[in-house]
Amino acid sequence: MERITYRNQTDTENIIKLREILKTLPPFAKDYFRAIDGTTTTKTRISYAYDIRIFFQFLIQENPSYHNFTTADFTIDILDQVQALDIEEYMEYLKVYKDKDDTYITNGERGLKRKISALRSFYAYYYKREMIKTNPTVLIDMPKIHEKAIIRLDTDEVAMLLDYIEHCGDQLTGQKKVYYEKTKERDLALITLLLGTGIRVSECVGLDIEDVDFKNNAVKVTRKGGNEMFVYFGTEVEQALKKYIEVRKGITPVAGHEHALFYSTQRKRMGVQAVENLVKKYAGEITTTKKITPHKLRSTYGTALYQETGDIYLVADVLGHKDVNTTKKHYAAIGDERRRKAASAVKLREV
Repeated sequence: MERITYRNQTDTENIIKLREILKTLPPFAKDYFRAIDGTTTTKTRISYAYDIRIFFQFLIQENPSYHNFTTADFTIDILDQVQALDIEEYMEYLKVYKDKDDTYITNGERGLKRKISALRSFYAYYYKREMIKTNPTVLIDMPKIHEKAIIRLDTDEVAMLLDYIEHCGDQLTGQKKVYYEKTKERDLALITLLLGTGIRVSECVGLDIEDVDFKNNAVKVTRKGGNEMFVYFGTEVEQALKKYIEVRKGITPVAGHEHALFYSTQRKRMGVQAVENLVKKYAGEITTTKKITPHKLRSTYGTALYQETGDIYLVADVLGHKDVNTTKKHYAAIGDERRRKAASAVKLREV
């Protein structure tokens, strides 16, 4: 029987989910999503579908002409009736609006930009095919993104985190100690792997036992675009993985989860949310000033690799960035120490 990979399983689930979301969009929207199928991931298409649905909800709620409409009532000619001013009002609406459950939803700079980008892509498809005559989305300025400082663990904090996972059981009693002992090797292996390779949390939970190669000390990961790549690890990751895999041998998985590398306490493949909760739990004991997520562990690795090698192209390759400019934006800015050296490197007058 052919092994079904985590990616294939996730894609199948996402395709089914996308079909359900498309039922809540105007019928003509299906053409757009069919067209971008080959150039986007299923996860991206789901995000776009949600974002575009909000636009039609905005028209229904805020434009008196469409108060009695449902999204299914909209035809493609509506796109030509929308003006640049409407898009600007939509951007203002996105900052704070109510969903169907009357819950307030807010969007910051990145949320605004993503939703307007989705709408631009939507409009561009119909405009390029001459199905509409206007494209008001290109007449407005995109929201400006202010860069935030990258949050990462310092070297001593990395050591403290791993030491805490290894020894915090000494402070526990009863059921908490039993649970800790049951998950200790898994948790240590998982966080050591994230810190020692910089792989994404989705790549981590997608690993199968067959993807671990101790001969070459590497794991085979499936990157964002679907490409497979070997990511190599050092001795600390090797030792942590081997200890966990010995424990894993004693676990009888739920049917369909036999190949998963990391098991939950329910004996199923761990999910992204479970790993996020796990990282948050342990990191919260080490630092209260930094909100540490699996992505911050990835940033920690990228920072350490860049500081050790100074090779931005190597960092981009290992992290799986398609565009080295993405890497430069995040890691080449880690020049504080070097810039401080620059202050004393040039002598204006000999003493």
